[in-house]
Amino acid sequence: MKVQAVLFDNDGTLVDSTAAILRCWARWGEEHGLRAGSFDPVKVFGRPVLEVVAQVLPAESVAAAVQRYDDLEAEDTECVLLPGVADVLRALPRDRWAVVTSASRRTADARLRRVGLDAPVLITADDITRGKPDPEPFLVAAARLGVAPADCLVVEDAPAGLQAARAAGMRSIAVTTTHPASRLEADALVATLEALRVRQEPDGLLIDIAPASEPAPAPLT
Repeated sequence: MKVQAVLFDNDGTLVDSTAAILRCWARWGEEHGLRAGSFDPVKVFGRPVLEVVAQVLPAESVAAAVQRYDDLEAEDTECVLLPGVADVLRALPRDRWAVVTSASRRTADARLRRVGLDAPVLITADDITRGKPDPEPFLVAAARLGVAPADCLVVEDAPAGLQAARAAGMRSIAVTTTHPASRLEADALVATLEALRVRQEPDGLLIDIAPASEPAPAPLT
């Protein structure tokens, strides 16, 4: 794929924070009296907490419940960098990539700091009015980078994010870290970002996918 910029989701794409997210939702659900098994957080991965909470609690409880979940996530920032991420980001010019997450800025900053990533552009739930699967988050990121939506590539792990990418008119690569391939509708599928090859060319970025049998590349210098 020839593109001008790459927009990455964070949780499940750049970092593995699934265990912490599931812990936070489990504790949050217990505190808010949700019946065990009545709420599956994996199904809402990639969507803003505000929109998720609004679907399961009365309107008058939403604001406080969202704040409580944000506090829980701020206390549990356990995550690790996923395979291949460091090499891909190192190969990209800093003015040509962004992180677009449905987490709050407080949570996103904490997770990125934990794994040593410094995103040149970071779009969070605090920066938009409508979250994934709405295209707004990716459109805001493209505008911040000064790149047309059609010239952006989205890298995502969640169905909601991939739906947002399509709605934004962007191409996409799905990473099968949190959902099976059968649930991911994208232009290409990879198991990890180790499969991606990035090359800067005079007219843009060439993003290629290595064959499954090809060994992982040596670290870039």
